[in-house]
Amino acid sequence: MSRGTDRRLAGKVALVTGAGAGMGRAFAERLAAEGADIVAVDLDEAALDAAVRSLHEHGHGVLAVPADVRDQGALDEAVRRGVEQFGGLDIVVANAGVSRNPGPSWTIDEAEWDLAVGVNVTGTWHTVKAAAPALTERGGGSVILISSTAGIKSVPGAAQYSAAKHAVIGLMRTLANELGGKSIRVNAVLPGAVNTAMTNNPATFARLRPDLENPGADDVAGVLAARHLLPIPWAEPEDIAHAVAFLASDESRCITGQQIVVDAGLTQKVA
Repeated sequence: MSRGTDRRLAGKVALVTGAGAGMGRAFAERLAAEGADIVAVDLDEAALDAAVRSLHEHGHGVLAVPADVRDQGALDEAVRRGVEQFGGLDIVVANAGVSRNPGPSWTIDEAEWDLAVGVNVTGTWHTVKAAAPALTERGGGSVILISSTAGIKSVPGAAQYSAAKHAVIGLMRTLANELGGKSIRVNAVLPGAVNTAMTNNPATFARLRPDLENPGADDVAGVLAARHLLPIPWAEPEDIAHAVAFLASDESRCITGQQIVVDAGLTQKVA
Protein backbone atom coordinates (compact mmCIF):
# COMPACT_ATOMS: atom_id res chain seq x y z
CA MET A 1 0.00 0.00 0.00
CA SER A 2 1.43 3.31 -1.07
CA ARG A 3 1.02 5.21 2.20
CA GLY A 4 1.31 2.28 4.62
CA THR A 5 4.67 3.35 6.02
CA ASP A 6 3.53 6.90 6.82
CA ARG A 7 1.63 5.78 9.90
CA ARG A 8 -0.86 8.62 9.58
CA LEU A 9 -3.24 6.89 11.97
CA ALA A 10 -0.83 5.77 14.67
CA GLY A 11 -2.61 5.74 18.02
CA LYS A 12 -6.06 5.88 16.41
CA VAL A 13 -8.89 3.38 16.76
CA ALA A 14 -11.22 2.69 13.82
CA LEU A 15 -14.52 0.84 13.63
CA VAL A 16 -15.36 -0.63 10.21
CA THR A 17 -18.66 -2.31 9.42
CA GLY A 18 -18.88 -4.89 6.67
CA ALA A 19 -15.19 -5.56 7.33
CA GLY A 20 -15.23 -9.21 6.38
CA ALA A 21 -14.86 -8.91 2.62
CA GLY A 22 -14.76 -6.61 -0.38
CA MET A 23 -14.32 -2.92 0.20
CA GLY A 24 -14.82 -3.22 3.96
CA ARG A 25 -11.90 -5.57 4.30
CA ALA A 26 -9.75 -3.29 2.13
CA PHE A 27 -10.69 -0.33 4.34
CA ALA A 28 -9.82 -2.20 7.53
CA GLU A 29 -6.50 -3.40 6.09
CA ARG A 30 -5.56 0.07 4.86
CA LEU A 31 -6.40 1.76 8.17
CA ALA A 32 -4.43 -0.91 10.03
CA ALA A 33 -1.48 -0.39 7.68
CA GLU A 34 -1.66 3.31 8.55
CA GLY A 35 -1.28 2.43 12.24
CA ALA A 36 -4.85 2.17 13.56
CA ASP A 37 -6.30 -0.48 15.84
CA ILE A 38 -9.41 -1.98 14.23
CA VAL A 39 -12.84 -2.91 15.51
CA ALA A 40 -14.06 -5.13 12.67
CA VAL A 41 -17.81 -5.73 12.42
CA ASP A 42 -19.53 -8.11 10.01
CA LEU A 43 -22.55 -10.40 9.95
CA ASP A 44 -20.60 -13.16 8.16
CA GLU A 45 -18.48 -14.76 10.89
CA ALA A 46 -16.42 -16.89 8.49
CA ALA A 47 -15.48 -13.87 6.38
CA LEU A 48 -14.77 -11.88 9.52
CA ASP A 49 -12.40 -14.57 10.82
CA ALA A 50 -10.49 -14.54 7.52
CA ALA A 51 -10.23 -10.76 7.57
CA VAL A 52 -8.97 -10.76 11.14
CA ARG A 53 -6.18 -13.19 10.28
CA SER A 54 -5.07 -10.77 7.59
CA LEU A 55 -5.36 -7.76 9.87
CA HIS A 56 -3.15 -9.38 12.50
CA GLU A 57 -0.32 -9.29 9.98
CA HIS A 58 -0.14 -5.52 10.42
CA GLY A 59 0.85 -5.96 14.06
CA HIS A 60 -1.92 -3.85 15.55
CA GLY A 61 -4.86 -4.63 17.76
CA VAL A 62 -7.93 -6.19 16.13
CA LEU A 63 -11.27 -6.83 17.75
CA ALA A 64 -13.75 -8.88 15.72
CA VAL A 65 -17.43 -8.42 16.54
CA PRO A 66 -20.01 -10.46 14.60
CA ALA A 67 -23.07 -8.21 14.32
CA ASP A 68 -25.98 -7.25 12.10
CA VAL A 69 -25.98 -3.47 11.61
CA ARG A 70 -29.79 -3.55 11.77
CA ASP A 71 -29.40 -4.45 15.46
CA GLN A 72 -28.68 -1.29 17.45
CA GLY A 73 -27.81 -3.25 20.57
CA ALA A 74 -25.19 -5.28 18.73
CA LEU A 75 -23.48 -2.12 17.46
CA ASP A 76 -23.64 -0.50 20.89
CA GLU A 77 -21.87 -3.58 22.23
CA ALA A 78 -19.25 -3.46 19.47
CA VAL A 79 -18.41 0.14 20.35
CA ARG A 80 -18.40 -0.62 24.08
CA ARG A 81 -15.99 -3.50 23.60
CA GLY A 82 -13.77 -1.50 21.28
CA VAL A 83 -13.50 1.39 23.71
CA GLU A 84 -12.84 -1.01 26.57
CA GLN A 85 -10.07 -2.82 24.68
CA PHE A 86 -8.38 0.09 22.91
CA GLY A 87 -9.23 3.06 25.13
CA GLY A 88 -11.40 5.07 22.75
CA LEU A 89 -12.70 5.52 19.23
CA ASP A 90 -11.52 7.99 16.58
CA ILE A 91 -12.72 6.76 13.18
CA VAL A 92 -15.93 5.18 11.95
CA VAL A 93 -16.41 3.69 8.49
CA ALA A 94 -20.07 2.78 7.99
CA ASN A 95 -19.62 0.46 5.05
CA ALA A 96 -21.99 -2.48 5.50
CA GLY A 97 -24.43 -2.64 2.60
CA VAL A 98 -26.42 -4.82 0.24
CA SER A 99 -27.05 -4.33 -3.47
CA ARG A 100 -29.41 -6.21 -5.78
CA ASN A 101 -31.22 -5.52 -9.05
CA PRO A 102 -34.69 -7.04 -8.59
CA GLY A 103 -36.40 -5.17 -11.42
CA PRO A 104 -38.71 -2.17 -11.97
CA SER A 105 -39.66 -0.30 -8.81
CA TRP A 106 -43.32 -1.36 -8.90
CA THR A 107 -42.32 -5.02 -8.91
CA ILE A 108 -40.03 -4.91 -5.86
CA ASP A 109 -41.50 -6.74 -2.89
CA GLU A 110 -41.60 -5.42 0.66
CA ALA A 111 -38.88 -7.74 1.94
CA GLU A 112 -36.42 -6.57 -0.74
CA TRP A 113 -37.17 -2.93 0.00
CA ASP A 114 -36.91 -3.40 3.75
CA LEU A 115 -33.58 -5.21 3.41
CA ALA A 116 -32.03 -2.40 1.37
CA VAL A 117 -33.28 0.35 3.66
CA GLY A 118 -32.57 -1.67 6.82
CA VAL A 119 -28.94 -2.40 6.02
CA ASN A 120 -27.89 0.59 3.91
CA VAL A 121 -29.73 3.37 5.75
CA THR A 122 -30.84 2.20 9.17
CA GLY A 123 -27.61 0.26 9.63
CA THR A 124 -25.58 3.36 8.82
CA TRP A 125 -27.63 5.42 11.26
CA HIS A 126 -27.25 2.73 13.94
CA THR A 127 -23.48 2.74 13.45
CA VAL A 128 -23.14 6.48 13.96
CA LYS A 129 -25.67 6.47 16.79
CA ALA A 130 -23.58 3.87 18.61
CA ALA A 131 -20.27 5.62 17.94
CA ALA A 132 -21.10 9.31 18.43
CA PRO A 133 -20.77 9.32 22.25
CA ALA A 134 -17.36 7.62 22.08
CA LEU A 135 -16.14 10.02 19.40
CA THR A 136 -17.34 12.95 21.49
CA GLU A 137 -15.56 11.58 24.54
CA ARG A 138 -12.38 11.40 22.47
CA GLY A 139 -12.72 15.09 21.58
CA GLY A 140 -13.59 14.56 17.91
CA GLY A 141 -12.93 12.24 15.04
CA SER A 142 -13.90 11.23 11.53
CA VAL A 143 -17.05 9.47 10.32
CA ILE A 144 -17.04 8.12 6.78
CA LEU A 145 -20.29 6.88 5.27
CA ILE A 146 -20.04 4.66 2.21
CA SER A 147 -22.72 5.65 -0.27
CA SER A 148 -22.48 4.97 -4.02
CA THR A 149 -22.79 6.66 -7.37
CA ALA A 150 -26.32 5.25 -7.01
CA GLY A 151 -26.71 7.94 -4.36
CA ILE A 152 -26.48 10.73 -6.94
CA LYS A 153 -27.87 9.09 -10.10
CA SER A 154 -30.72 6.74 -10.87
CA VAL A 155 -30.29 2.98 -11.15
CA PRO A 156 -33.21 1.52 -13.10
CA GLY A 157 -34.01 -1.92 -11.79
CA ALA A 158 -32.63 -1.19 -8.32
CA ALA A 159 -34.87 1.56 -6.94
CA GLN A 160 -34.53 0.24 -3.40
CA TYR A 161 -30.74 0.50 -3.56
CA SER A 162 -30.63 3.90 -5.21
CA ALA A 163 -33.18 5.32 -2.77
CA ALA A 164 -31.18 3.96 0.16
CA LYS A 165 -27.88 5.36 -1.07
CA HIS A 166 -29.48 8.76 -1.74
CA ALA A 167 -30.69 8.65 1.87
CA VAL A 168 -27.13 8.02 3.08
CA ILE A 169 -26.09 11.32 1.48
CA GLY A 170 -28.89 13.16 3.28
CA LEU A 171 -27.90 11.51 6.55
CA MET A 172 -24.27 12.51 6.03
CA ARG A 173 -25.16 16.16 5.48
CA THR A 174 -27.34 16.27 8.58
CA LEU A 175 -24.78 14.50 10.76
CA ALA A 176 -22.07 16.90 9.57
CA ASN A 177 -24.16 19.80 10.83
CA GLU A 178 -25.08 18.09 14.08
CA LEU A 179 -21.59 16.82 14.96
CA GLY A 180 -19.36 19.57 13.61
CA GLY A 181 -19.46 21.49 16.88
CA LYS A 182 -18.03 18.42 18.59
CA SER A 183 -15.06 18.38 16.17
CA ILE A 184 -16.44 15.30 14.43
CA ARG A 185 -16.12 15.37 10.65
CA VAL A 186 -18.71 13.47 8.61
CA ASN A 187 -18.18 12.77 4.91
CA ALA A 188 -19.28 10.25 2.31
CA VAL A 189 -17.37 8.21 -0.25
CA LEU A 190 -19.28 7.27 -3.40
CA PRO A 191 -17.75 4.36 -5.31
CA GLY A 192 -18.79 3.40 -8.79
CA ALA A 193 -18.13 -0.10 -10.13
CA VAL A 194 -15.60 -1.86 -7.91
CA ASN A 195 -13.89 -5.21 -8.38
CA THR A 196 -15.78 -7.03 -5.63
CA ALA A 197 -18.50 -9.66 -5.53
CA MET A 198 -21.09 -6.87 -5.61
CA THR A 199 -20.07 -6.10 -9.21
CA ASN A 200 -18.36 -9.27 -10.34
CA ASN A 201 -21.07 -11.89 -10.12
CA PRO A 202 -23.02 -13.98 -12.66
CA ALA A 203 -26.25 -12.00 -12.23
CA THR A 204 -24.53 -8.71 -13.03
CA PHE A 205 -22.65 -10.23 -15.94
CA ALA A 206 -25.90 -11.58 -17.41
CA ARG A 207 -27.63 -8.22 -17.03
CA LEU A 208 -24.78 -6.40 -18.77
CA ARG A 209 -24.39 -8.94 -21.59
CA PRO A 210 -27.82 -10.46 -22.27
CA ASP A 211 -26.56 -11.46 -25.71
CA LEU A 212 -24.28 -14.12 -24.23
CA GLU A 213 -25.28 -17.38 -22.58
CA ASN A 214 -22.71 -17.42 -19.76
CA PRO A 215 -20.81 -14.13 -19.77
CA GLY A 216 -17.79 -13.62 -17.53
CA ALA A 217 -15.76 -10.69 -16.28
CA ASP A 218 -13.84 -10.33 -19.54
CA ASP A 219 -17.12 -10.15 -21.47
CA VAL A 220 -18.46 -7.21 -19.45
CA ALA A 221 -15.22 -5.27 -19.03
CA GLY A 222 -15.72 -3.35 -22.27
CA VAL A 223 -19.33 -2.49 -21.43
CA LEU A 224 -18.32 -1.04 -18.06
CA ALA A 225 -15.26 0.78 -19.42
CA ALA A 226 -17.44 2.46 -22.06
CA ARG A 227 -19.42 4.12 -19.26
CA HIS A 228 -16.33 5.81 -17.81
CA LEU A 229 -14.12 8.76 -18.73
CA LEU A 230 -11.08 6.71 -17.75
CA PRO A 231 -10.50 3.57 -19.83
CA ILE A 232 -10.97 1.07 -16.99
CA PRO A 233 -13.95 -1.21 -16.25
CA TRP A 234 -13.84 -0.90 -12.47
CA ALA A 235 -11.85 0.40 -9.54
CA GLU A 236 -10.08 -1.93 -7.14
CA PRO A 237 -11.14 -1.92 -3.45
CA GLU A 238 -7.78 -0.35 -2.65
CA ASP A 239 -8.66 2.65 -4.83
CA ILE A 240 -11.65 3.36 -2.61
CA ALA A 241 -9.52 2.73 0.47
CA HIS A 242 -7.24 5.61 -0.56
CA ALA A 243 -10.15 8.02 -0.20
CA VAL A 244 -11.23 6.48 3.10
CA ALA A 245 -7.72 6.72 4.55
CA PHE A 246 -7.48 10.38 3.54
CA LEU A 247 -10.79 11.22 5.21
CA ALA A 248 -9.77 9.25 8.30
CA SER A 249 -6.52 11.18 8.65
CA ASP A 250 -5.83 14.67 9.95
CA GLU A 251 -5.04 15.71 6.38
CA SER A 252 -8.81 16.15 5.97
CA ARG A 253 -9.28 18.08 9.23
CA CYS A 254 -11.07 20.95 7.47
CA ILE A 255 -13.30 18.75 5.31
CA THR A 256 -16.81 17.84 6.41
CA GLY A 257 -20.21 17.43 4.82
CA GLN A 258 -18.63 16.46 1.50
CA GLN A 259 -18.94 13.71 -1.09
CA ILE A 260 -15.85 12.11 -2.61
CA VAL A 261 -16.80 10.29 -5.79
CA VAL A 262 -14.45 7.51 -6.91
CA ASP A 263 -15.99 6.29 -10.15
CA ALA A 264 -13.49 6.64 -13.03
CA GLY A 265 -15.64 9.50 -14.35
CA LEU A 266 -18.94 7.58 -14.55
CA THR A 267 -21.10 10.39 -13.20
CA GLN A 268 -19.38 13.08 -15.27
CA LYS A 269 -19.35 11.43 -18.68
CA VAL A 270 -21.43 13.12 -21.33
CA ALA A 271 -23.36 10.47 -23.26
